[in-house]
Amino acid sequence: MRILLANPRGFCAGVDRAIEIVEAALERFGPPVYVRHEIVHNRHVVDGLRAKGAVFVDDPGEVPAGALLIFSAHGVSPAVREAAARQGLRTIDATCPLVTKVHVEARRFAESGHELVLVGHAGHVEVEGTMGQAPERMRLVENRSDVERLALAPDARIAVLTQTTLSMDDTRDVIEALRARFPGAQLPRKDDICYATQNRQNAVKALVGEVDLVLVVGAPESSNSNRLVEIARKAGVAAHLVQTADDVRPEWLGAARTVGVTAGASAPEWLVEAVVARLRALARGEVVVEAQAAEPETVVFQLPPELRSGA
Repeated sequence: MRILLANPRGFCAGVDRAIEIVEAALERFGPPVYVRHEIVHNRHVVDGLRAKGAVFVDDPGEVPAGALLIFSAHGVSPAVREAAARQGLRTIDATCPLVTKVHVEARRFAESGHELVLVGHAGHVEVEGTMGQAPERMRLVENRSDVERLALAPDARIAVLTQTTLSMDDTRDVIEALRARFPGAQLPRKDDICYATQNRQNAVKALVGEVDLVLVVGAPESSNSNRLVEIARKAGVAAHLVQTADDVRPEWLGAARTVGVTAGASAPEWLVEAVVARLRALARGEVVVEAQAAEPETVVFQLPPELRSGA
């Protein structure tokens, strides 16, 4: 069997930073450290942080007055920040800088009188935080049908934003529908899309021509992980989402000679290594592991000032 590892895969800079923020806060301030929502969409990462003293909550009201609360990488609405302030909480913001950039744009467009349209998935934590930046002016669309149902005049001043974890491919159809219906709309810039989402999707597109099966390591709640599975299947290649090595079923392998393995942006590399070990155990005969050739990702996001060395 040949195992071909996608490059890039796994943790992005925003996830790396969010995890480091929680670990640094635990080291500097001691447990417990409270975190609103799961810091990233991966239960193994969350369980590891929980074991170190992180406490995950849904509402600032669950946190004792004066305690430390960290906002997750997905971002939060101003209403959540205000609730934390009323509770007298100390806060550290682990919001991915790419998400923060979209929040800033949302407030700027709202203040200039634009109606806002957000392309994203209803119920996603990031979408809830972005919608909260200008709830009275923002509308959510997921597909072309949603665009047709928008109660806005064709000549309205409209600005379009996107959920950062959707790639340009994910949003293309909806953006085209918005452009056709609202010719004067201010469309999202290319750099509003998460570089990591696009890079991981491009890697899978390059992978599918060489493999018989694709395994994506990630969580069911992870939008970018699910999309990697969809891309492989759309190309006619069998693909499955696995959270752990134990999820890999022997019957999936069948006559597969080459198996592609990748991971969503919230999945740690040790889970990928465990999946590779599982494939080795299930394989008949020699196993060769190779990695795609790719330019390394060099994006790094700084820690918040209160956690930087010497702060």
